[in-house]
Order: sequence, then structure tokens, then C-alpha cells
Amino acid sequence: MGTGDVEAVWRIESARIVATLTRFTGDFGLAEDSAQEAVAEALVSWPHASPTNPAGWLMATARRRAIDAIRRRAALQDRYALLAADPPVDQEVDLDRIDDDVLALMFVSCHPVLSREARVALTLRVVGGLSSEEIARAFLVPVPTVQARITRAKRAIAAAGVPFELPPVDERRDRLGGVLSVLYAIFTEGSTATSGDRLLRPDVAYEAIRLARTLTALLPDEPEAHGLLALCELTAARFPARTERDGTPILLEDQDRRLWDLSAIRRGLAALTKASRHGLGPYGLQAAIAATHASAPSVEETNWARIVVLYEALGRIAPSPVVELNRAVAVAMASGPAPALAIVDALIAANRLPGSHLVPTVRGELLTRLGRRAEARAELESAARLCANQRERSVLLGKAAALD
Repeated sequence: MGTGDVEAVWRIESARIVATLTRFTGDFGLAEDSAQEAVAEALVSWPHASPTNPAGWLMATARRRAIDAIRRRAALQDRYALLAADPPVDQEVDLDRIDDDVLALMFVSCHPVLSREARVALTLRVVGGLSSEEIARAFLVPVPTVQARITRAKRAIAAAGVPFELPPVDERRDRLGGVLSVLYAIFTEGSTATSGDRLLRPDVAYEAIRLARTLTALLPDEPEAHGLLALCELTAARFPARTERDGTPILLEDQDRRLWDLSAIRRGLAALTKASRHGLGPYGLQAAIAATHASAPSVEETNWARIVVLYEALGRIAPSPVVELNRAVAVAMASGPAPALAIVDALIAANRLPGSHLVPTVRGELLTRLGRRAEARAELESAARLCANQRERSVLLGKAAALD
């Protein structure tokens, strides 16, 4: 077994291993460090002697590392005695079962005591099994930055005395929202990168989908978990048609819909059905919008009136300037650019989304449709200056140049 085999096993089993060790030791940082040491040992030993049960080997090795560390901590002798007395890992842990330990690990990684950046990094590290190098590549930040975020996060969790357990029932729904927002942030970075020279980072988006599937398996009765999964699946279904082979973005109206992933659409629609059983929440409503796009044969034949209604509903339960801006786009398609421009101008007057390239992008498109070419060009050029993604910027500049 080589490096790739070790990485594959770790990606699948990391959350279970860290979660189980955290439950036994009561120390999240120790559990993660011990698991990482086990992986390092596997990279050295597996190429020479492959274990018959790789997951069990990692768990047993990580447990030994934890015991060694606890032995060095005189204050934790009682915990060591409890840990050392436990039966062997193969008799104790069903590594094929996703259980509450993994769910608790998700809640700890997304605890509100942490910053948004720390939650994302820690979730990808301990739940997703990504290395610091992989996280750094995904978010275009230096590896030491990722490592520092993870280290600070573990220290913050220890300092705050965050228990390794599911939140109380009366807090769980609010805390679940934090977990969902982290997974959504990861997916969004993969589906439309905020910076760099690639529009899409599919590996990041698919990791978020994998984590969302895990969450729905752990919380099968939570409609918003299914809503998030549906949104991600339906959005990812369009990935094959969103860029040329060289990475050049393809606008929605120009996409070859025959390239859309029908299997992902079916999975998304199935998840949306589960999300709809008790009424749609914010993620479910966004998934319903994505489903409307997925079922349309073309932009012109899309049910834009339905999308307007869905955005209005979303604006009532989860108001935000981005929702309002997206509603303006839908209104433009359903009723024309003039009423949509009024919505955008109201956002500008209220100084919402300042510094975002999205507002001048939409305003430039609307002004183009209204025949106000000079104003449209100025807006698109402004959007390009504000946009950090090189691919998006090139599209904006191309549209502006076409208005000369």
C-alpha cells in the first residue's frame, strides 16, 4: 500500500477515528494530534507491511499515541486508566457505522467560539480528512496560515471548555445552522471561487457534498440538512457545462444542457423531496430555485415567475442583500429590466453590499438591456476592478469591451 492508499483510507475514516478518540480522552486536540501521528506512521510502514484492517490499524495506532501522550500528563492518570482498560478497538468500534460521535465532531468543529475561517479549516481537517496543504490549495492561502488557524481553533476549544457532546436539544437547531453555514461556505468556494485563476474548484465542492451527505445520514429528520444537500447536488450538476476546457466561463444561456449531470439532478430532487416534508427553509428554497433551473430546457423557457416567488419567500425568512440582488435578476427575466433596476438602485441607495462586484455586474447587465450602453460599460468595468477571480474578471471586461 502506497501514499495514495493511506490518504484514501484516512479521508474515509478520519472523522470516526478523531471522534472516537475525543470521546475516550475528552481532549479534542490530543485526539486530532494522535490521529495525525498514526497517519504519519502509516505512510512509513504500510508500503512495507500492509495491514489486513487499515481502518482498525489507524484506530489502534492512534489510541496508542494517545495513551503515550496521557502517560506524560500526570494530571490525567485517571483518564489513562480508563482508556487503557477499554477492550481492543476491533471489538469496540464498528468502523462501518456513522454514529453520534461524528455528529458531535461536526458540532465541535463548527462551534460559535471559533471564527468562520477557523470553522472551515477545522471541519475540512478533522471531519473531511484533508491535509493542511490541501486546504491551503483549496482556499489559496499559505500552508502556515491554515496550520495557524487549526492550532488556534484547537486552543480556543480547549480554553472555552467546549464539551465533546451533542448540543442540548434547545440549542441544537441554532447550532445546526452553524454547521450548515460552514458546509455551504465550503461548497460556495468550490462552485464559484472568490479569487484565483479558476472559476470552479470541483474537488472543494464535492468535499462539501460528501460532508453534507454524512450530515443527512446523521440527521435524517432535519429538513434543512436535506435542503443543503439538494442545493449542492443541483448546483454541482451544472459544473460540466459551466466552463470551456481551458477554464473559460460559459454563461447560463450559452451552456449545453446536455452536459448537465442527470444523476446529480436526480439526487438533488430526491433530497429536495425530503426537505419539503415540513415546509422549506432557506436552503430548501434555494434548492427549489436550482431545481427550477435544472428542469428548464433553456433560459427562455425557465419558469422565472416561479423563481421570483421563491426569492420573495426566501427574502422573508432569510433576508439578505444577495437574496434581493438575485431576486432582481429573476424579476428582469420575468418582467423586464426596468423594475429590476429599481430593486438594484434601492440596494445601492441603502449602501448594501458595498465593495462587492456583484452589484455593478447586475446593474451593468440591466443597463445593457435598457440600451444605456455607456453607463453599462462603466458599471461592468467597475465590477471587473472589484472582482478577485481572474476568470470572472475577464468575462466582465469582455462584456464591457463589446459595448464600445
